[in-house]
Formats: sequence, C-alpha cells, structure tokens
Amino acid sequence: MNNTAKNIHFIAIGGSIMHNLAIALHKKGYNISGSDDEIFEPSLSKLSKYGLLPQKEGWEPDKIHQGLDAVILGMHARKDNPELLRAREMGIKIYSFPDYLYEQSLDKQRIVIAGSHGKTTITSIIIHVLKFFNRKFDFAVGAQLEGFETMVELSDDAPVIIIEGDEYLSSPIDDSPKFLKYHHHIGLISGVAWDHINVFPSEEKYVRQFDKFADATPKGGTLVYCEEDPLATVIGSKERPDVLNVTYKTHPFTIENGTTFLTNGNDSIPIRLFGKHNLQNINGAREVLKKIGISDDQFYEAIQNFEGASKRLEYVYENESTAIIKDYAHAPSKVRATTLAVKEQYPERDLVACLELHTFSSLNKDFLKQYNGTMKYANVGVIYYNPQTLEHKRLEPITPNDIKKGFGDEHLNVFDDASEMVAFLKKQEWDEKNLLLMSSGTFNNLDFEKLKDTLK
Repeated sequence: MNNTAKNIHFIAIGGSIMHNLAIALHKKGYNISGSDDEIFEPSLSKLSKYGLLPQKEGWEPDKIHQGLDAVILGMHARKDNPELLRAREMGIKIYSFPDYLYEQSLDKQRIVIAGSHGKTTITSIIIHVLKFFNRKFDFAVGAQLEGFETMVELSDDAPVIIIEGDEYLSSPIDDSPKFLKYHHHIGLISGVAWDHINVFPSEEKYVRQFDKFADATPKGGTLVYCEEDPLATVIGSKERPDVLNVTYKTHPFTIENGTTFLTNGNDSIPIRLFGKHNLQNINGAREVLKKIGISDDQFYEAIQNFEGASKRLEYVYENESTAIIKDYAHAPSKVRATTLAVKEQYPERDLVACLELHTFSSLNKDFLKQYNGTMKYANVGVIYYNPQTLEHKRLEPITPNDIKKGFGDEHLNVFDDASEMVAFLKKQEWDEKNLLLMSSGTFNNLDFEKLKDTLK
C-alpha cells in the first residue's frame, strides 16, 4: 500500500479487532477517525487512550469526505449504514478488515492460522515464541495476550506477519471468508467442525471454505494440518502440485499433580496449558515455527512461560481443592474438548460445567442436536441462555426441553435467568470440585470476581 495514504475512517471502530487495527495504524502515523453506535470495554478505554474514541455514539455521514484515502468497514455495521452509503456515493475506497490487512502485508511472508478451534491459541504461541527471541514480526490475533498491548501490530520492516484466519464473513458487503483474503504462504488448519449455521447452512458448505483455503496455498508454499482431525486430514492430504504438506498430532505428555509436562526424549518440560487440543495446538505452532527458523530447543525454552490467550482455559481462581476456569468455548467441538480437558487435568475432582448459548448457531433450534453428548464429561451440566439474545438475533424461541433434547441429557440444569444460575452454583459444595464457565458472551455480565468470592 502507498504509505502516503494516511487518512483512514473506521465504520464500527469499536469492534474487538477493528479498534486494534485503528490503534496499530495510528501508531504508524496515520490519521484515524471512526464511528460506532455502541462501544464497550476494553475498546472504549483503549480508543480513549490514543485519542481515537468518537465524541459521541452513532453514525455520522459528515465524517465521510473526499480527504479520506480509505474507509474500513467492520462487521458490526449494516449494509444500509449511512456512512457506508455516503462513502459509496463519493467513490471512496472501501476495505474490509482482511482486505486492508493484506494490503499492509504485501511485502511480508504471510502465515495464516485457520481452523474451527485452536487458531487463537496456535497464533498466540507463535507470537509468544517469536517475541521471546526478539524476532521482528507483525501480527493480528483474536485475543488479548500477556505482554502485548494490542491484538494487531503493523510495521514497515518486519519480514513476516502471523494472522489468525477466521472463516467468517469479511464484511457486511463481502461474504468471502476472511482467511481467503490473506493469500498465505504458510497455512495451517487445526481442525474442521461445522459452525456459523447462519452463514453456512450445511456442513458441506462450511467444510468447502477450508478446502478453498488449502487450495489457495501457492506453489512453493506450505500447508500444515492436524492428522488427528478427520476433516482436516481429508482436506490437507489432497495432492497439490509443489505444495509441502506438514502434519502434526498431539504432543507426547504426562500430567503430575495438576501440571502438564511435554515429553521430549528424556526431558519433561512443564507448561501452563493443558488438554488434548492444546497439546495439538502446541505441536502445530512448533511445526510452523520450524519453517521460519525456530529450532525445537528454542521452542521448548520459550513455551514454558506461555500463559495462554485470554479466555482460553483461563484460571479465575484456584486453591488446593477447587479451580474456577473460564473459556471461550461455544461451538460443539470446543465444548466437548474443553470439558474433557478440565476433567483429564483434574481426574479426582468433580466438574461443574456451565455453558452459555450465545451465538446464532448455538441458539438455533435446528442446530442444537449438534451438541448431543458434548457435556458428558461434566458431573453437573449447566446451560444458560438469555431470551433477549434470541429476540435480538430474531430466532425462534427455545425451551429448556429443547435444550435437553438437543444435548441428549435430561439431567441438565437449564436456566434463562443468570441470577438463578448463580444461586444454583452457590448451593454447591465446592470441596474437590471445579467450575468451568464456557461462553463467547458474558453470562449476562456476570461478575467473575464476586462469583469467585462466593464460591471460596
């Protein structure tokens, strides 16, 4: 991209990745403006810190003018957004987030991490290891990481960029999957499990997007995939001329007193992550890093102090007999893997697993059957959903019986009131028992600190 093009306006600047891109471009010296009809934390404080917070909420077509070099359109905006309509009328270049990120990385080696699960963690591990050894790199990742202020970093001199590649839509006016926009040199597929029913109404259509991603690997490029995931293996093992295929599987490990150790020959390396998926993620990241000059010895040195990505099996509280853990899990494969991971890490403890149904897919009555058996590793299963979320997403109402039938478990404790769910949790005896909270939402703004104090 021509670096003289420095006047950029963000429509829906408050988005989780959008505000991070705005800050990254601000740090590069670009003049940034933006609008949004609602901005929450942490976006609000971060934008305010850099003087990028809009003075008022709402859409302001007057912010669109001929002095702009580009408009970046976020997913939160609608097709009839007044600022978008004005930009189109004026002929101003409109980018989606992935389009603009690609333009910013034309001269870099692009590594894109894709998959229905694990992509945030794999991307985060790669970023952590590169930083540990003071390598120059740019990145875009979907979760906050320890030691990084923002989730996007762009520079003029970094030779490589690490991108978490999402299969979701690029923008309200572009239904291409984001990960196809980045034109990777090295691509990774962690696993494929149907999600986003609102965009991909059948499993076949969903899987096809990952097939396209793999086919986009250029000659001389590398495709890395998990050989323990059936669909990733079908896609990854296809013959593609002059493309190097690299497979990985669960890293050998042991668990001792609630700590997971990687087994490397005669060495046991303690790590802070746990669960089979994370042990796959570790090996996936290791294979990618080998392709850009990080040796196994270096990897094992750096991985020991990786704290994990925010909200990915993140400890809220822990003592000698109880742990409270929160996770971003929401899709069926993630729920199953996350509950199993906590149960295997603490086999001697009972597990109370709470899942919030918050996404379009999880609240869709026709999709609920995909969750059949996903809570089977929990001793006590709890499901929460907010009827207002159903109304907001314009979905057909669901009942506790619908949920129990979909999950295949008549013993589930189903709540549509968060306070009633918390009251149920307070009644539990928490000695030698763990609490797992899974959601891409907030459990209706549940105060985790207060919950932690209540359950001690």
